[in-house]
Amino acid sequence: MTDTAAVLAALDAVRDPELDEPVTSLGFVASCTVSADGVADVHLRLPTYFCAPNFAFLMVADAYEAVSGVPGVLRTEIVLDDHFASDAINGGVAARSGFVAAFGELADSELDQLRIDFIRKAVLAGTDRVCRPMLAAGRTGAELAELTLGDAPPSADRDRLRARRAELGLPCDDTSPLLVDAVTGEGVGAAALPLHLQKARVTRVGVEANTGICRGMLRDRYPSLGLGQDS
Repeated sequence: MTDTAAVLAALDAVRDPELDEPVTSLGFVASCTVSADGVADVHLRLPTYFCAPNFAFLMVADAYEAVSGVPGVLRTEIVLDDHFASDAINGGVAARSGFVAAFGELADSELDQLRIDFIRKAVLAGTDRVCRPMLAAGRTGAELAELTLGDAPPSADRDRLRARRAELGLPCDDTSPLLVDAVTGEGVGAAALPLHLQKARVTRVGVEANTGICRGMLRDRYPSLGLGQDS
């Protein structure tokens, strides 16, 4: 018999593609139950009624895959509530039909490239999170260009960066360059270093700003839930 904690643990791996944060810590999981006969029922909610349907579809589809893989779950029901495209998204994910089939002529393509684009953004943002403390501690940009990923101090941010690089098939072992191009995987040379670090910082600031905005909108949309700053 599967308990709710196991399903929630699986949902920890489901991320908002734009914010690169788990749907659980963002407060996007409205409810989660598991019946005695192995039916997992998960309801998701988003900060606004008009959140981008492609982002929403990715989260619902990823949640379906994650929960379906939990031992003991025999049937998975993932429901996105209070969204203008809930019917299309919920129906498409339940039928495993894909984004184009769910939205018809409104969809140009499946969402594989969108997912890749957002993971590349996560790599850039993660690069800044790892490098910023090193620069603050006195490392120069030129020194960073010579370091490997294993040279960076161990941290949750380094682990996260390693994981995102692995998702893209980029070099991610300890001997890999600390600074790599998120598209090619090639190390960043001295000439390109200032612009690379600037892009990484701007990307990280943008992601964190959007995360804060989304948390605030979710609290405002569902005030009775008492969502805290870290919900």
